[in-house]
Amino acid sequence: MKKFLTVTGFALCLLVAGEVKAQSKFGYISSQELVSVMPETRKADTALQELRNALVQNYTDKQNAFYAAVEKFNKDSATLSASVKTVKKNELTKMGQELNAEEERIQQQLQQRQQELIGPINKKAYDAVQAVAKEGGYTYVFEKEALLVAPPGDDILPAVAKKLNIKLPQGNQPASGGAAPKK
Repeated sequence: MKKFLTVTGFALCLLVAGEVKAQSKFGYISSQELVSVMPETRKADTALQELRNALVQNYTDKQNAFYAAVEKFNKDSATLSASVKTVKKNELTKMGQELNAEEERIQQQLQQRQQELIGPINKKAYDAVQAVAKEGGYTYVFEKEALLVAPPGDDILPAVAKKLNIKLPQGNQPASGGAAPKK
């Protein structure tokens, strides 16, 4: 009887393990590729480029004013008293420090704006991947670029693009049902 229960338990474990494996469905997607073809991304890139151009123009104006002040100081320094020279040098030093700080502010402002613009786009893409995974019965969806070895799975990029009403460029429409790429 004990031997019968052991064999029955072992067979039951194999059956359950086989059933769990049969229920697992794997998919993969390149979220970077998905986000890059979303129209919102192009709009965000355009907005960022316009902001970058405005900030760079403002910086260039300040830089030109600094160079003009340095040139004026160098030109007039022969006629200035020692105390006026000291005051002017301090002013130029302060302008130079402000110019350096402006570079850092520009970078921070651009990064902050990029996060504000890209965050909702990434969330929309993530939500679409979640919906397609649920609708398609995928147990696991992997990031295509993150895996060196992956179980066989489906590229769900076309399904997610369809869910988002995005037409993929011809080169981005992989055949579904293939194995995940091995790098």
